[in-house]
Amino acid sequence: MTMIEDQIDSVRQRIQSTCKACGRPADAVTLLAVSKTFGPEAVQAAHRAGQSAFGENYIQEAVEKITTLRHLPLQWHCIGPIQSNKTRLVAEHFDWVHTIDRLKIAQRLSEQRPPELPPLQVCIQVNVDGGATKSGIAPADVPGLAREVANLPRLRLRGLMCIPEPAPDFEAACAVFTRARGLFDTLNAEGMALDTLSMGMSADLEAAIASGSTMVRVGSAIFGGRHYPTAV
Repeated sequence: MTMIEDQIDSVRQRIQSTCKACGRPADAVTLLAVSKTFGPEAVQAAHRAGQSAFGENYIQEAVEKITTLRHLPLQWHCIGPIQSNKTRLVAEHFDWVHTIDRLKIAQRLSEQRPPELPPLQVCIQVNVDGGATKSGIAPADVPGLAREVANLPRLRLRGLMCIPEPAPDFEAACAVFTRARGLFDTLNAEGMALDTLSMGMSADLEAAIASGSTMVRVGSAIFGGRHYPTAV
């Protein structure tokens, strides 16, 4: 077993143990392996361990990786910010987008999604704790954007995503994640039929799962430390 395979197994055990402790089914949470800055070989190693869903932040890097690995049955999630001049690449190559934070980007993705592909699965990114350096829309503005996105013909709105500031402890992390869960529940009570709450990463996935996350985005705990590019 390779290091990546071993670490995927360890992360899966963390997820399953937390689900069990919370009284949730073992399959209630999807693992998204965040492969940004790692090459196709790392993705292939993760795939050999049974991982099929991968998250990427840097669009050009991701497109090259997606093209190289198109022979594998992989699902690609865009989890980084999207500039207007990159929407076509995202619409043509990704299966999911987690970072919708304004209507203009959603409209461009819908318009540029090739007709032969299924609708692009999307989440709205919410700045749940008001972090000054974090992307995302304010919680109060989410319902309006959600209604607009849900009506776009080539998108399917699946839920919400958040990346809160690091919390000092488990309880504090849960308190922030619970705010996102509350907004998610409110939208569903209004008839939105959402099924995805994308929150939790390597350091705080237990708190996220305890608060209702259905998808955790894990990178360093699977692939190790990163060497970030100087330009993307």
